[in-house]
Amino acid sequence: MKSPSRWIGAILAALAVFALLALPLPEFINLTTKIVTVISIERPDTVVFDYVTTPAHWPDWHPSSLSVRGATDHSLNVGEQVTEEFRVAGRRGSVVWTVAARERPRQWVIVGAIDGRSAGTVSYSLTPIASGTRFEREFIYRAPSLWFEAVNVLFVRARIQQESDTAVARLKTTLETMR
Repeated sequence: MKSPSRWIGAILAALAVFALLALPLPEFINLTTKIVTVISIERPDTVVFDYVTTPAHWPDWHPSSLSVRGATDHSLNVGEQVTEEFRVAGRRGSVVWTVAARERPRQWVIVGAIDGRSAGTVSYSLTPIASGTRFEREFIYRAPSLWFEAVNVLFVRARIQQESDTAVARLKTTLETMR
């Protein structure tokens, strides 16, 4: 039979491991995830660009976008912000997006913050092709802790990829059926 002090030592060791997993990672440890989704849309690049960069449309095509408020009725310019209520991989929250780059109709980049902390970057790249537009959506986010990284690798990343795939497929359908 193990002595009580061995049990206490084992419990303390387990608690220490959990505490280390939950500690915020320092900036020099950069565990990032990149979700990339590409699709061809049979519409001109200017039409696609103006639609996807107008936040009022996000809930229509992106399943994670529940609602938007703020500057939502036009294609956003650099420095403009919008607040989005989301449900990503089962987690609900609110993110403030700020436009960091805009080159109509080729590129648009927004940087997100949740409670003042970085929440990732979404980039849209558009390329004209014979049948319309090649649309590429890239979402990059950083693991704030080792615990998050473990959960991300096991569950979250695949769900976000699935939600992104669904989103761009819905975007294609929406844009190609509205004339």
